[in-house]
Amino acid sequence: MCAPDPNQARPSLGAVVANWRSYEGPFHTKLRLALRNNWIKLRTRSDCCGNLGEPGC
Repeated sequence: MCAPDPNQARPSLGAVVANWRSYEGPFHTKLRLALRNNWIKLRTRSDCCGNLGEPGC
């Protein structure tokens, strides 16, 4: 889901939803990972958290 190339556009909302649905795990785990990964993106001012395939990345 993350854009490895800095010139590539951010993922679409559809890609984010597909990533959330495809990750196997309970809801609370998905939510925790999404919050953690988005915090990493905010802290580093990046479009990618580095955890490919996890919710929120």
